[in-house]
Amino acid sequence: MTPAERFSLKDRYALVIGGTSGIGKAIATGFLQAGARVIVAGKNEEKLARAVGELKAHGDAFGYAADMRDDAAIHGLIGQVLAHHGHLDILVNCQGMTTLKPALEFTAADWDEVVATNLRSVFFACQEVGRHMVGRGKGCILNIGSLSSYRGWPRSALYGLAKTAVVSLTETLAAEWAPSGVRVNALAPGFVMTDLNRDKMAPERKALALARTPMGRFGEVEELVGAAIYLCSDAARFVTGETIRVDGGFLATGL
Repeated sequence: MTPAERFSLKDRYALVIGGTSGIGKAIATGFLQAGARVIVAGKNEEKLARAVGELKAHGDAFGYAADMRDDAAIHGLIGQVLAHHGHLDILVNCQGMTTLKPALEFTAADWDEVVATNLRSVFFACQEVGRHMVGRGKGCILNIGSLSSYRGWPRSALYGLAKTAVVSLTETLAAEWAPSGVRVNALAPGFVMTDLNRDKMAPERKALALARTPMGRFGEVEELVGAAIYLCSDAARFVTGETIRVDGGFLATGL
């Protein structure tokens, strides 16, 4: 197998949840360019249609509307995808949102919204697709963690606990499903400017992030694509339970 063949996703079906913008859309685009057939899911139908139209410029792209905070919607989405496309080779869980508040001010409603989006939906999407992949004896799941999976972040208590749990879930599923031929890995992006954080980060927070990042700049969403393709390709067929930190050296830095 040549290096190009090892990194190819030719003819594989990949479902990218949260693939209508930001990191998810960049990964979806990269997968298409690597030869995959890509299915994206998002809750906003107008945004979904626009994204699918743009993705089709790179290959076979399909879209399904679903609110992943709803268990029935997750079940329905996976059922539809399998009915229409036959099987899934890759699942990417890229859905996410955040609310920034001091820990003393978070409410039960905040908990329900943040945890449902960033953790609950990830677990049940993994479970639904995992049943299919374990049954086939092969498949690859890629979750999205965060720098907050490893460090404490003021005003991000709920987001941080959900993303920490995503890394733990990744390792647990990897251990459980490896004997069935299913690999489960994750990415932990550094400070990458997306619609999720661009306007929510205060100028002083952005300045501090840059000061703590050895490369001295924010990342681009496209800079996560290579690691995503690697983890979902045959180049990583002996890699499972791993979280690759794509952070410009942030977590490696001391004083």
